[in-house]
Amino acid sequence: MNLSRRTSLFAGGAVSACSLIPGKVLGANEKVNVAWIGVGGRGNRLLSNFERSGVMNVVALCDVDLKSSFVDEAKARFPKAYLYDDWRKLFDEKANAFDAVMVMVPDHSHFPVTMAAMALGKHVYTEKPLARTFQEIELMTQAAQRHGVVNQMGNQGFSGDNYFQFKAWKEAGVIQNVRHVDAFINNGFAWYPHHYDAKKAITGWPVGEPMPEHINWDAWMGTTPEHPYSTLYSRNKWRGWQQYGTGAFGDWGAHIFDTMHHFLEFGMPESIEVKTLKNKHELIFPEASTLGFKFPARNGLPAMTVDYYDGWNNLPPVPKEFEGREHDFHKDPGKFIFTDDLVFYGKHHGDPLQVVPYDRMREMLKAGELPRKWEDHSDHYANFLLACKGVEKARSPFSIAGPLSQFLILGSIAQRIGNPGETLAFDRAKNRFSNNDLANGLLKDTPRKGWEQYYEL
Repeated sequence: MNLSRRTSLFAGGAVSACSLIPGKVLGANEKVNVAWIGVGGRGNRLLSNFERSGVMNVVALCDVDLKSSFVDEAKARFPKAYLYDDWRKLFDEKANAFDAVMVMVPDHSHFPVTMAAMALGKHVYTEKPLARTFQEIELMTQAAQRHGVVNQMGNQGFSGDNYFQFKAWKEAGVIQNVRHVDAFINNGFAWYPHHYDAKKAITGWPVGEPMPEHINWDAWMGTTPEHPYSTLYSRNKWRGWQQYGTGAFGDWGAHIFDTMHHFLEFGMPESIEVKTLKNKHELIFPEASTLGFKFPARNGLPAMTVDYYDGWNNLPPVPKEFEGREHDFHKDPGKFIFTDDLVFYGKHHGDPLQVVPYDRMREMLKAGELPRKWEDHSDHYANFLLACKGVEKARSPFSIAGPLSQFLILGSIAQRIGNPGETLAFDRAKNRFSNNDLANGLLKDTPRKGWEQYYEL
């Protein structure tokens, strides 16, 4: 990789200089000029969500495939935006044109884009989970504080009703003494594609597929080891591959555990038991798994356990308080939260919790025991942009989203290397597994040659 003068600042010798670039403070009437990195299916949809705020101006669109239908649609909507197929070149040539960077690329590429953007003093909105390795998340969290830029992870439920409800119910003493949680993700999607079809079994890295000339494969691979182009993981199928995604747990876990992890102060588990594992594989995530997490007593909160279920037919037990209710586990991931006195049921994203059985919730509402109103609030997208303008504070900054993402990474590691009946012990003080060197080896990656500098920012 030939580094230009600007990008060469990211090499070790000038890191301190980059660290001095502050985030731009915008005027009250200014729009936030953004560079949009990743114009795929989801990236394109989120353009509309941010655009609704009325304070975003898209000045650059970047995607490794500029001939995709998604890019065509985005170009039609933002005809004046610069077009690039490599974010590094965009940062080199047009960094003065934008204030913030939207990172909508696959999990394995979150890290270098976000780190480079922050080093240039750009505010960053990075999709969930923050990165693919525990070390990358730690470095991103530290850099966000060091560079003083606005930062937000894309777990949009953290600006939804569930966030404000959970906060209000905990403060009112409704949610207290949580002892156990059953969380579940039983839909199919891209974590369990045809990889387990015997006729299409994955026995190694795919080879022999022609590389389209218009795709910048080097930029797509990012910091990860070099592998041939394949439609089995490019575009929207990468989530099930260990080298690129974080599986169902890392993907939907950010929308299920977010408020629990924050308000119940999970931090990291002290152990992860692999209870079941179906079709363990060296390259892709298992077809189904059940993990048991243990958390010690924390800041006055009691010790608790979390059982997590994923896979199409690996369903959680239904508590007696929920019996008689209809629920499509294959459509709606969610959780059951058990306290000394109450059982709560919740879905995902910003969907509010319910007390079950519902008759109990109705009684509590009638008695005025459940707070029903909370402050009006912006959505997650407007919250970030308004934070860039100094009007609000980002609700899911890396200081909050980082530990949540690291918790998810630990679960994905257990899915990758664990065996049924095995328990991985984790030292919360040292952030290391205390009984498994293989698991410790997966806490970080060795970056591909030419990409090392992003780990030094």
